[in-house]
Amino acid sequence: METEEIFSIMKQDMKKSVEHVTNEFNTLHTGKANTSMVESVTVDVYGSNMKLRDVAAITTPDARTIQIQPWDKSTSAPIEKALIEAKLGISPVVTGELIRLPIPELSGERREELCKMAQGFAEQGKIGIRASRKDAMDALKDAQKDGLPEDDFKRAEKDVQKETDDSVEQINQALSAKEKDLRQV
Repeated sequence: METEEIFSIMKQDMKKSVEHVTNEFNTLHTGKANTSMVESVTVDVYGSNMKLRDVAAITTPDARTIQIQPWDKSTSAPIEKALIEAKLGISPVVTGELIRLPIPELSGERREELCKMAQGFAEQGKIGIRASRKDAMDALKDAQKDGLPEDDFKRAEKDVQKETDDSVEQINQALSAKEKDLRQV
């Protein structure tokens, strides 16, 4: 395997890890309404599982409310059930065609709990990055056995470490931004 191919695969894997962590951070609510908190909730409708964003319009009419308007009135009950089963910590309020999720004020204890969850997501992302680094290093060692010169191997090794450090730094920055957001009162 060529070093360019090794780097391409590694960068792609590391990018996926960083994106996954930032998507996980978006699911943590900070006391402010955000549609990403519910978009990926799975709803059992029409004989299959679909994402909430595919069966309803999701809006935030104010900073403390998420509003869901199903495109088909018959899907209200399955959407309500899915929101309850998603364990978001928010009870849906159904009023006619609309489903509202009032976002409660976060207690200090809950904020700390969410910060710990964010740290766990960040650590999982870093584990993914380290796994990508290990795969790249193994591929480089195999390439070295197949004739990759020592100088090229050492240069590639430094590049792998730099890419790893950059990806970990992206996760650390996203984590500190999320923790700051969670701790604001």
